[in-house]
Amino acid sequence: MSARDANPVLPPATVGIVGGGQLGWLMAGAAGRLGYDTVVLDPDPGCTATRTATAHIVADFRDPDALADLASRCDLLLLDNEHIPGGPLAEIAAHTPVYPAPAALLRIQDRLEQRRMLSELDVPQSPYHAVGDDDELAAAMRADLFPGVLKSRRGGYDGRGQVRVAAAGDLPEAWAALDRRPAVLERWIDFEREISLILVRGHDGEVVFFPPLWNRHRDGVLARTEVPAPIADEVTAAGRELVRTMAAALDYVGVFTVEFFLRPDGELLVNEIAPRVHNSGHVTLDACATSQFEQQVRAACGLPLGSCELRHDAVMYNLLGDLWEAGEPDFTPLLAIPDTRLYLYRKSPRPGRKMGHVVTRLAHDERLARALDDLRPPPARAAGGCA
Repeated sequence: MSARDANPVLPPATVGIVGGGQLGWLMAGAAGRLGYDTVVLDPDPGCTATRTATAHIVADFRDPDALADLASRCDLLLLDNEHIPGGPLAEIAAHTPVYPAPAALLRIQDRLEQRRMLSELDVPQSPYHAVGDDDELAAAMRADLFPGVLKSRRGGYDGRGQVRVAAAGDLPEAWAALDRRPAVLERWIDFEREISLILVRGHDGEVVFFPPLWNRHRDGVLARTEVPAPIADEVTAAGRELVRTMAAALDYVGVFTVEFFLRPDGELLVNEIAPRVHNSGHVTLDACATSQFEQQVRAACGLPLGSCELRHDAVMYNLLGDLWEAGEPDFTPLLAIPDTRLYLYRKSPRPGRKMGHVVTRLAHDERLARALDDLRPPPARAAGGCA
């Protein structure tokens, strides 16, 4: 189905999902509630998405043969991450629609290409410089980009594949820490808030937006999202126009997320683009009339887009593997808070890994924050000294 095709893919068609993590789990659940069957492709036999998917192909989602097998069983494919190689997807898209389209994916999954696209569209962003060889390294060291952040061009998320660089003389060591992989140096931005704007775009170009989201990070990982973000209406309107411009340039179909830095003077600078449902958008499961996951299915299948109306102010906290340090946490105090929902991904815990999230009304934020603090293990005490 092309971006202008008016023929929807109706239930009981089959939707394929490349990747079986929490995003695949929640998309498969949304598709099932709309009447679709789902087939997920993931190498882990016990991946999170098996809890909601109709069927599961156990194979690497970077395997062209496995992707072709998935496509042969499905009417269209969705992606639960943007790191799938674009080449095999482009071949599949010739006969089975893929969302996001491989052409759009290729421009976004390479950080340098993403930055160049923003420059072409005159979208505000942090100044940057490519670092891919010794000549580019030397040029970047002469640029006015310090302090800065060196980021891998491909892959990397939740702070991975990124190194802070205080001064020009630190750049060679930072690049070595990335194994001298192709990278982009970006100037560090002082910002007031980080916000997400999530657009949904249909095949006919129709666009709807979720309310703006306010994100707070800890150690490079999203810790908390609040909706609606406490920002001026004119800031929201300006940001939405930028997101609309990007999505139109890519002829994008589906959920499209842009993280912005909000400067103290009200200026918005693009931080990251995510061509998919996004961690910050998990709060829409409980706070909005239609979740981002249902919107992704609706947009890709050519159904009418749902309402993004905010039902109530809400806050979401990510649950990281550190909470499991002493064993399975007792979530009773969290679930005793009215209007609170707990989503567990059933993954093997490790420090820093996203194990789930919890959502409640903003009015209960302080109570939920205290309950989460009580769950966290106390810091280890140094050996020796008095008892």
